[in-house]
Amino acid sequence: MAMSLCALLFGTSCESKKEEKEEEVEYSVTSPLQKDTLVTKEYVAQIHAISHIELRALEKGYLEKIYVDEGQSVKKGQLMFQIMPMIYEAETKRAQAEANFAEIEYQNTKSLADSNVVSKNELALGKAKFDKAKAELGLAQAHLGFTQIKAPFNGIMDHFQARLGSLVDEGDLLTTLSDNSKMWVYYNVPEAEYLDYKTQIIKDGALKVGLLMANNKMFDHTGVVETIEADFNNETGNIAFRATFPNPQGLLRHGETGNIVVKMPFKDALIIPQKATFEVLEKKYVYVLDKNNVIRSREITIAAELPHIFVVKSGLDKNDKILLEGLRQVRENEKIHSKFVQPDSVISHLNLYAE
Repeated sequence: MAMSLCALLFGTSCESKKEEKEEEVEYSVTSPLQKDTLVTKEYVAQIHAISHIELRALEKGYLEKIYVDEGQSVKKGQLMFQIMPMIYEAETKRAQAEANFAEIEYQNTKSLADSNVVSKNELALGKAKFDKAKAELGLAQAHLGFTQIKAPFNGIMDHFQARLGSLVDEGDLLTTLSDNSKMWVYYNVPEAEYLDYKTQIIKDGALKVGLLMANNKMFDHTGVVETIEADFNNETGNIAFRATFPNPQGLLRHGETGNIVVKMPFKDALIIPQKATFEVLEKKYVYVLDKNNVIRSREITIAAELPHIFVVKSGLDKNDKILLEGLRQVRENEKIHSKFVQPDSVISHLNLYAE
């Protein structure tokens, strides 16, 4: 009996010590780190030439000559295609002859009018015939000129849609031409980020962006956002931005894709580790310690997300103490033993890519 009582007392003592030991577990806590931070965001983008047009036949006829090749660079005014001009040349010669005849008639009538042989009405009629003949000559010359298709600007030829000797009709597509000296890169921005960018543009004068190409390398030149569309897309909640990039080496081509890279500075940002947060119904929370070491959950909003960290928009200040580890081992309104870890030490041990 005595031995059983000792065993019971010994067991009770062990359990008390075990409970006391469990109560003495220390949880690491820290505070948000306040510092200037550069947040990088990426947006899927479509790359367009600053000018990209279709070149079409202006007259009907056989494609007699092609002076350029696919993919070739051309200069403004350079002759590219020749549609057989014989019919239009004949029409121009006829119009020229009629204009010459009308001019002679007009000059004769003018001489007679000066001598008061014919009336002023006859002179006016001769002048009208001459003007009509000149107009028809100009029209015939225009049609003849349309048989030559010239480059409207410096650019790069695309694939031919008609081959030498083809019979083309008025309006038939011959090829496309792209001016790649500058590129317009379009990307969509959510409404909340649009408001941040507008504030940044007003403050800095221009929003500068980078371009991550399809080979996962950064384009050598920086772009500037010059245009934002007028309306939001009601289905997506996005608005389109257009950034202009110089393209002196012609590396970028019309129709490419890439990612726009935007670096947004956050002054005196509050930074916390992602592992210090938990989520309930798509809302972010942290456990905050009060002066009595009692933990209480608090909702926070996130301004930006980086690898392993969050930039906090609201819900915390730099003096708050938040639970860093053991979030699943504690309960709301529980009093805990804590060990404070300096914020800069916590952040420095994360795999952090922020600048």
